[in-house]
Amino acid sequence: MGRTIAACASAPHNPRVHSASSKPSLAGLGKAELAEKLIAVGVEPRKAKMRAEQLWRWIYHYGVTDFAAMTNVAKALRATLAEHYSLARPEIVTAQVSQDGTRKWLIRFAPGVEGEAVFIPDVGRSGALCVSSQVGCTLNCTFCHTGTQKLVRNLTAAEIVAQVMIARDALGEWPTPERPLNDGERALTNIVFMGMGEPLYNLDNVAAAIDTISDGDGISISRRRITVSTAGVAPRIKELGERTGAMLAISLHATNDELRNQLVPLNKKYNLEELFAAIRTYPSLGNAKRVTFEYVMLKGVNDTLPEAKALVKLLAGIPAKINLIPFNPWPGAPYECSDWETIEKFAEVLNRAGYSSPIRTPRGRDILAACGQLRSESVKVRASERAKAEATPQ
Repeated sequence: MGRTIAACASAPHNPRVHSASSKPSLAGLGKAELAEKLIAVGVEPRKAKMRAEQLWRWIYHYGVTDFAAMTNVAKALRATLAEHYSLARPEIVTAQVSQDGTRKWLIRFAPGVEGEAVFIPDVGRSGALCVSSQVGCTLNCTFCHTGTQKLVRNLTAAEIVAQVMIARDALGEWPTPERPLNDGERALTNIVFMGMGEPLYNLDNVAAAIDTISDGDGISISRRRITVSTAGVAPRIKELGERTGAMLAISLHATNDELRNQLVPLNKKYNLEELFAAIRTYPSLGNAKRVTFEYVMLKGVNDTLPEAKALVKLLAGIPAKINLIPFNPWPGAPYECSDWETIEKFAEVLNRAGYSSPIRTPRGRDILAACGQLRSESVKVRASERAKAEATPQ
């Protein structure tokens, strides 16, 4: 079983764990927003940009949670900032660790607004963080647990960035002026927008968050190590590439419109022909910037050899790799995972056609942190409440 760790703001052993503060937090804001906050507390507008740059480095390079740590900022300004603002992260409702090392956080962004983020070790160059862009989802993909939760709202850019900051807090991955952190020491090297929600229905906030996450004076995760996955919002795919420079992933799962209409209802609005026309417009496609196609393996549904051959034909001319995802079960799921032998034969067809087609190792299944399992509906019994109940003597 995975471990559940209830988070609290006053935990003395981990000063970076925070719950919501009564003061507005600067953590997660962009540079222009930081400058506006400084002006609001009396900093001269002509000096606000420079001061914002100072705060930026402390917030995003060093990850500080106390204005007193900002040693090159005047004491009077530090005191003023502490009076009006905080550097708190959103409240961590629960933090769970899978037996395979995967970590999942249930994060409360506001009352009734809870989302999940998942850190997967040994993915990408070192480890990947799967972030959410919405709480809930409107797409109703039939194999996805998140799709069974109604949309609550879009997450702000600051709330998306805060997920990265929470992960770096937990991983102890912020450097200090005395102890730099080299790239080779990082556990978190990749960001994937594959959590709750459809990123292209929240593109403004996703793009702003990527600007913050990728900034070289801060968290500094390369745009080539940030992947945005869409179920196929065709009209915004090119814009995503132009605004973010991120890698593109497509949640595909079927090779014909009839089946995809069932699995991914968005296909009824933007069919495969329209989707693939949009994919071909994605900026800078090539061998160094391939599209990742995600294909969940559903027993007896989309896993036949003819389907594999149809997938090869569908991807013709597109620099691509295919992630084959064994279906991750969730309570009440209407599907089963394909047999391993079937998945391997499917992959063999793709490999012979020249496509990289790794079979994604299921991670974090025991804490419902695997692909398609995220769901944080407030009416469900929270993990923290279950853990408390289990720990109470009967």
